[in-house]
Amino acid sequence: MRKFLRAAGAWLDDRLGISDTIMPLARHLVPPGAKWSYVFGSAALFCLILQVVTGVALTLLYQPTSSEAYQSLQFITHQAVFGRTLRAIHYFGASGMVLLVGVHMLRVYITASYKFPREMSWVSGVFLLFLTLAMAFTGQLLRWDSNGVWSAVVAAEQVGRIPVVGTLAARLLLGGDTIGGQSLSRFYSYHTLLFPAILFGLVGLHLYLVLRNGVSEPAEAGRPVDPKTYRQWYQDMLKKVGVPFWPNAAWRDIVFSAAVILVIVALAVGYGPPELTQPPSPARIHANPAPDWYLLPIFALFALMPARIESYVIFIGPVLTVLGLLALPFISNAGERSPLRRPWAVFGAGCVVVFMGSLLLLGEQAPWSPKFDAKPLTANSVHSADPAVLRGAMLFSKKGCLYCHLIDGHGGHRGPELTAVARRLTPGELRIRIVNGGGNMPAYGGVISEQELAYIIAFLNTRK
Repeated sequence: MRKFLRAAGAWLDDRLGISDTIMPLARHLVPPGAKWSYVFGSAALFCLILQVVTGVALTLLYQPTSSEAYQSLQFITHQAVFGRTLRAIHYFGASGMVLLVGVHMLRVYITASYKFPREMSWVSGVFLLFLTLAMAFTGQLLRWDSNGVWSAVVAAEQVGRIPVVGTLAARLLLGGDTIGGQSLSRFYSYHTLLFPAILFGLVGLHLYLVLRNGVSEPAEAGRPVDPKTYRQWYQDMLKKVGVPFWPNAAWRDIVFSAAVILVIVALAVGYGPPELTQPPSPARIHANPAPDWYLLPIFALFALMPARIESYVIFIGPVLTVLGLLALPFISNAGERSPLRRPWAVFGAGCVVVFMGSLLLLGEQAPWSPKFDAKPLTANSVHSADPAVLRGAMLFSKKGCLYCHLIDGHGGHRGPELTAVARRLTPGELRIRIVNGGGNMPAYGGVISEQELAYIIAFLNTRK
């Protein structure tokens, strides 16, 4: 048997040329200091492979039609064998891939690994980052629930505000003037055909450029990059102290990537996929669409900026961001790489992380939107056994006041907090505010009775 397997292996090696092509690539020399900080790119690639495997498995049961998509996902989640875990792995795998691509690019920026001769590696990485986000966005609509559909509508409306080409771009995104079955088919094609094809091509180019120009050596203060001498210095360094990628450096990539996959699987088993909201319906007005966490900072940024500049920022902001990222390695392709000699670069990277993290927290809270799933007030929040006050507390929840106003940690953030409202407003002033409304608050004078109004005021008057 051993002789047969050895002969079969030799035959395959002779026909496929594994020893002559694959092994030299696997054993190419890399700098000896390329250690744990270099593992994020490989881990992102492993996440991509995981997404391909789970995505193909999901397409075997998913029905990309407006009449069947929601039901097919319900079947996958609640009835298909391992369907719930499969969906969850795909969901957490997307999160892992976005996070790892972002961390990888941040590491490359901080260590200035984009400098000569690796400018095109950075450029391809920029496109990979935005393509990864595009894959994540198109995947959300495929859930075909209220949140996914209305999120796509919001995105299309924002795209439509771009000067000159906005209407055409929105139609290209949705496949028409309104969202419908054609939008689902288009997003399905984007997510499973068009974007993956471009993504695989860019990944191949990115890996080729790594082999072509080598892995960047660890940055060292006082050792600037000089395009005139760098290539020769790099080759001489590899000949002296370089180590084979396999197995000397690859084992770290494998260990870290395996750990990432195990974490994704553990999260999938422990938490499951995001629950689907209601099926999409134009008659359902109590919807608060929001993208998945990796797009929440952009969602929060547009929600917080003044409306008068939003149309301009939607167009100018992304254009300047992309052009700035693409121009970076050509503007600064030589000089120091060490973070110790580039404090402003490190400070700028830290500011970006803090800015995005702050927007992420705000996006999670969404203080600009009513909280339609606000839980009713508890007995501990009422502070009185008076029947009128209890009735008022119930009406405060039933009439939707709790969607926008916070009381003892319950409710939304859209309006002022009312935990201690009786300290600053008298019953008469409360009555005027409720009846007439003001700002973003609707007037309730015509939708509640005098008795209901009295109950609500009695409840609010206890908030001291």
